Amino acid sequence: MKIIRTLAIGVGLSALTLSCMAQEDEPPAFYVYATYFYCGGGPLSRVDALTAETAPIMDGLVEDGTISGWGWYGHHTGGGWQRLSFHTASSMEELIDGSDAIQAALQAANDDDADDEQMNFGQICYRHDDYIWEGVTGSGPGDGSAKAGFSTYHVCDFAREDRADEIIKEHAAPVLNRLVEEGKLSSWGWSSHSVGGRFRKLQTMTGSDHQAVLKARDEAIEAIYAENNAAGEELADICGSHVDYMWDIIH
Repeated sequence: MKIIRTLAIGVGLSALTLSCMAQEDEPPAFYVYATYFYCGGGPLSRVDALTAETAPIMDGLVEDGTISGWGWYGHHTGGGWQRLSFHTASSMEELIDGSDAIQAALQAANDDDADDEQMNFGQICYRHDDYIWEGVTGSGPGDGSAKAGFSTYHVCDFAREDRADEIIKEHAAPVLNRLVEEGKLSSWGWSSHSVGGRFRKLQTMTGSDHQAVLKARDEAIEAIYAENNAAGEELADICGSHVDYMWDIIH
């Protein structure tokens, strides 16, 4: 995952993951444009190779300030999404402008003859879902060494989403920040749906490997959703349905 150190990103996903946090009363400091791909029309190693070829273009857009970061994740365990591509910016306007700039830069660099020789990206990853996530809170981006991510996509009660954010900030954040400080996680983030499908909240974690992330997640769940923990029970009631993904962080 490529980042500018003065801005935190995260997905994810985690991804995602994801964040340079504003003060509690300020607007969110980051936005994430995430594209989740359904693939199966050819070898995933090919789309990974195509993405690696475009990495210098994406890095250049980070360096010139067009976007603040980008990432490419591979499915390890979870639902139907096989690949995740994302870029980040500090405002919605910059995010959308960045998306347009990415498309223009990639099209300008495209070799039309290559499509006749090898399956192109769209043939292999034939469908996608787009989401725009708005950062709410989190730890920061980590040091860039994370290799594994865990993302939880929540379906929540729309009328009580703000309360879910309050619970995360007041009750979950201290637990998750401690896990980062202890080196058990590299980063974590909590983001809110701005544009996209049915998922309303996104929680992300990253770490050195999947075993480390799962162990830290278990510890967090035990603390946040402990028996007789009213805040944890309320959060589960607001955002009761969810889908989990484990991601390999490729770029």
